[in-house]
Amino acid sequence: MINHLVLFGATGDLAGRFLLPALARLLAAGDVSPDLQVVAAAPQEWDDATFREHAAFRLREHAEGLSEDDSRAFLDRLHYQRVDFADLSSVRQAVHGFADTAPVAVYLALPQGLFQTATRALGASGLPHGSRIAVEKPFGEDLAGAVSLNALLSEVLPEAPEAVFRVDHALGMPGTQHVLALRSEDAMPASIWDGAHIEQIEILWEETLGLEGRADFFDRTGALRDVMQNHMIQVLTVVAMELPTPATEKDLRDAKIEVLRSARALPESRRARFTAGTLAVSGTDVTAYVQEDGVDPSRHTQTYAEVTMHVDQPRWSGTRFLLRAGKALANDRKGVLIRFRPESGRDSLWIPMDGPPGSMDGELVAYGAVLLDVLSGSSRLSVSAEESEQAWRVVEPVLHAWARGVVPLLEYPAGSSGPANPFPDR
Repeated sequence: MINHLVLFGATGDLAGRFLLPALARLLAAGDVSPDLQVVAAAPQEWDDATFREHAAFRLREHAEGLSEDDSRAFLDRLHYQRVDFADLSSVRQAVHGFADTAPVAVYLALPQGLFQTATRALGASGLPHGSRIAVEKPFGEDLAGAVSLNALLSEVLPEAPEAVFRVDHALGMPGTQHVLALRSEDAMPASIWDGAHIEQIEILWEETLGLEGRADFFDRTGALRDVMQNHMIQVLTVVAMELPTPATEKDLRDAKIEVLRSARALPESRRARFTAGTLAVSGTDVTAYVQEDGVDPSRHTQTYAEVTMHVDQPRWSGTRFLLRAGKALANDRKGVLIRFRPESGRDSLWIPMDGPPGSMDGELVAYGAVLLDVLSGSSRLSVSAEESEQAWRVVEPVLHAWARGVVPLLEYPAGSSGPANPFPDR
């Protein structure tokens, strides 16, 4: 178990919303070492006290149920280091501040555009033997970017592939784990988990939230790159893979890669962005996407993406996989919908990503699982180098078609169910 964590991007929304609360809960539950120490690295001119005050506020917001004593115990082990990647001395101080020889887990909770810069700085600073680097998504902005980043990471950490942890917290969400459990039980035998019994599998990531202050990031990313190319593709692999027995980390990874190698996006796809409207859940009025601060309308960024895929394996002959993601929609729906063929005699099956109603927040639970794997040395929830590249291979034809204007950019009012559906069978 690694006892020293360096969190780059510690003042950002990802750290405040998920990583810090998840770490605090892990510590309170005794799941990580009581000797855990955390260096919070960011560009602000802060000190320990200022960052701890910031962290305390985020814990009150997002770590529901954490006692004051547990919160205080966690805050006491947070240390702040101002870091500028152009200043290698600040990077070295963040990494080697604990002890020169102690392995560290470095978590890059940064914008995608900084991954290569940060990785080069870490390589120049020198990481102690046994260290790990965890890289958030999106992993590159296209296939070439993923290949380049993988090459750089292998240079910085040549010890073993497991030293690089490509984060996709969707693998740790309760729904994804439930799919694995369901497929391992007699309740869902392998004999009916195929194209002869299943007509369509829908993987949905629909949100009522709009941009929530992330306009600058989202406008350079879009719905497909933000959640479909990574989270939803990973869920697809878990749903469609040949379940290995025994299900070791390597066997599961190999089975997922086989799905990605055989997956292909069909020409039919849809993209759209929201116009002004009212969110039904909160009653909040939302301005049109193109009027949001930080948005450049000329980028034609989509807030809604729908892609149909086939998995060219004998098991899935005749089954259609539909992936749909969107923001500012009428309802929150994240999960997997299994539509059995009428002649199978089975009703549709809905598997929510957050787990059963009333469950704790699934994403916070997932980030706890990710952090535990990063610190313990497990790669159970890590995406392999080939997976990261194959996922881009699957979606790049869609992105290229959109860039050429082959697929029109539709619109839908915020608070609606999305753009009008031209396909009567869906």
